[in-house]
Amino acid sequence: MPRRSHQHTEPDSKETLSEEAQPAFPPAAGHCEITVQPEDGGQRLDRLLARKLTDLSRNRLQTLISKGAVREGAQTIVNPSLRVKSGQTFAIEIPETVEQIPEAQPLDLEILHEDEEVLVLNKPAGLVVHPAAGNPDHTLVNALLAHCGSELLAVGGTERCGLVHRLDKDTSGVMVTAKSEAAYTALVQQFSGREISRDYIALAWGGLKPLEGEIDGNIGRSPANRKKMAVVRYGGKPARTRYRTLHRYGGEAVSQLACRLDTGRTHQIRVHMAHAGHPLVGDPLYGRRHPAIAKRLPEAVAETLKTFGRQALHARSLGFTHPSTGEWVEFTTNLPCDLKNLIKSLERL
Repeated sequence: MPRRSHQHTEPDSKETLSEEAQPAFPPAAGHCEITVQPEDGGQRLDRLLARKLTDLSRNRLQTLISKGAVREGAQTIVNPSLRVKSGQTFAIEIPETVEQIPEAQPLDLEILHEDEEVLVLNKPAGLVVHPAAGNPDHTLVNALLAHCGSELLAVGGTERCGLVHRLDKDTSGVMVTAKSEAAYTALVQQFSGREISRDYIALAWGGLKPLEGEIDGNIGRSPANRKKMAVVRYGGKPARTRYRTLHRYGGEAVSQLACRLDTGRTHQIRVHMAHAGHPLVGDPLYGRRHPAIAKRLPEAVAETLKTFGRQALHARSLGFTHPSTGEWVEFTTNLPCDLKNLIKSLERL
């Protein structure tokens, strides 16, 4: 299969990674100290800590700073925008996280298959998978607890509730959840062993060349924006996305792609396509709502693309070995109405 030239090789074994390339993972709770290196002088305190303590978000660190959890010697620091100086040492007290038990909340679910071991569903766009800050309830986990019962809390722990993978809030498509600990363990092993089949349909800006190929590139947290992932030169996790062009619209303005994941990294297809210069239509994080290429399209179609309310990405199929029967099973979903209507408007070009 042809390959795109987006692969980053591993650093030479003799090369020493910089301090910035070696994140300092904080403890789950407790005491942590960070000393400002010469190259870090002049940075904002919250930015420095966010880069060093990669398991804590910048917003979380800003909250900790404002609540007096950061000290320099005997002085409590409460200003997240403080400009740090080389040689300063900051002590951070990370409080214990109180485990939140999700509540059962009935929601309409499109269930594709269910038995004693697994449940397969078609997740709609807009549904958050796990409760988190900003989305504490009315998530897929809450809906699964209402459907399956409180026994699901013990499957993989309360943070998982049987879920062995996730889709972004605004990505639609097929997902599987385990209903027993044995099924959970088996499915996790299949995902980690890359024994799962996952196919997506995506709409991307521009025309990919070659029409079929793969994109390789380690994916990690973006050093410029912690809300984003990025293809990184050092660190990150290996990621590979195979793609095939199904249709081109408006010449080479928009392409419909079939994508298959060899790995399952956060935002993988979105990151790889943006890195290749072909961000997904409607992607608010990795693409532009109305790139220059849209000027070649009729105004009505360009406006439809511009106002599409989410990344144009759908998890079309999922295949795995059933944990109890040992048989290979595969589930396929149709495109949701919003993507169907968008494609219809493109087919008129």
